[in-house]
Amino acid sequence: MKYSILLLVIIILSAIGFYLGRRRSAGTVNGEIRRLHSLPGYYGLYVALWCGLPALIIMVLWLVFQSSVVMSIVISGLPPEIQSLPKEQMSLVINDIVNLADGLVTSDTADKFLLLAAEHYNRLRAVGFLSLVAVIMSICTAGLGFSMRYISPSMRARVKVERAVQVMMILCSTVAIFTTIGIVLSVLFESLRFFNKIPITDFLFGLHWSPQMAIRPDQVGAAGSFGMIPLLTGTLMISAIAMFVAVPVGLMSAIYMAEYAAENVRTAVKPLLEILAGIPTVVYGFFAALTVSPFLREVGAKIGMDVSSESALAAGLVMGIMIIPFVSSLSDDVINAVPQSLRDASLAMGATQSETIVRVVLPAALPGIVGSILLAVSRAIGETMIVVMAAGLTARLTANPLDAVTTFTVQIVTLLIGDQEFDSPKTLAAFALGLVLFVITLCLNIVALYVVRRYREEYE
Repeated sequence: MKYSILLLVIIILSAIGFYLGRRRSAGTVNGEIRRLHSLPGYYGLYVALWCGLPALIIMVLWLVFQSSVVMSIVISGLPPEIQSLPKEQMSLVINDIVNLADGLVTSDTADKFLLLAAEHYNRLRAVGFLSLVAVIMSICTAGLGFSMRYISPSMRARVKVERAVQVMMILCSTVAIFTTIGIVLSVLFESLRFFNKIPITDFLFGLHWSPQMAIRPDQVGAAGSFGMIPLLTGTLMISAIAMFVAVPVGLMSAIYMAEYAAENVRTAVKPLLEILAGIPTVVYGFFAALTVSPFLREVGAKIGMDVSSESALAAGLVMGIMIIPFVSSLSDDVINAVPQSLRDASLAMGATQSETIVRVVLPAALPGIVGSILLAVSRAIGETMIVVMAAGLTARLTANPLDAVTTFTVQIVTLLIGDQEFDSPKTLAAFALGLVLFVITLCLNIVALYVVRRYREEYE
């Protein structure tokens, strides 16, 4: 809460700087704006950036390093026998100190040195916050005075502001890139630890998945089984069923709304269709478990087929309904983006509206349609809740959609439930599954880029 108020103060000071800078620039030319190199708003933005941006950077850095700096000072004041504890026990002591400082643990059950450390921790945080307030106020004041001195009619304020905005955009894109690299490396390193314990060939080509490690060596399956093929087949089966539902329905509805529907029909139908994207996945899971699965089981019993109470078919059908808006909405936008001149030229040559859609509009919109389908596939592969509630947790190698199966994401969640230590094959297997999902998604992107590039070259 305190830092939210401090952020609000920085914003207010920046707004004041914007007003003063804008007023100062107009005052230097006695109100004759045309004599300024840039519009007065750019001078105001120049002052606001100098007033708020350095202070914001200092605040972010303090929030990042505050806990480690303050805790290192607190630890240095602990008794030597506490400082010499192993890393795992020291982390528990630090956790107790933080909980005491935040009031999450009662002081009646804590040791004396922990109480003193928690009080010291709170004092340091209070002093640090007051120091941060003083530093930020000083930086805002200094930035305001510094920037106001350089305001003149010949100052290239627009160039400076646009350059600063460009630098911020580059930094934001760099953060996104490094975040992606960090995620990939963290998954990769943990996967390598898993492959040091379990041979990669057993994981990639194994036909049995049973990651439950036995407590006693004489138990059956004491070494566990980590073959991912049952999970891969389950994931692909459910995703394929979902796409068989979502792609035709979504694409046809997009064509109807873009090419055939009247404006009042489109205005009413499209928002109703997009409501499907806002329904929580757990609701779809309940619908699949309570309605679709019993219905499929009853239909199967009437025609003499054995349908499991949890099946890939039920999960795939409901998942397909869920991802219809991803295909429909994006495809509709892409089809509407096709130039009207292409349609007019086709109709002028004597083609019917249906022929124009099939031979002109859809090929021209194909790159965007492929992108929407790729997004839907990624959504289907990454879905968890519907699979848990409708397809089950059974890792079964089968091609029968009426059987219970499981997927990568469900097993990842199952393996990481609870307070787990990342030192056993059972837990590390989740990272290996995540790495496989990453590779599958990467391959899908490569295929989509190939299709997009090919057809763009044909129609440009």
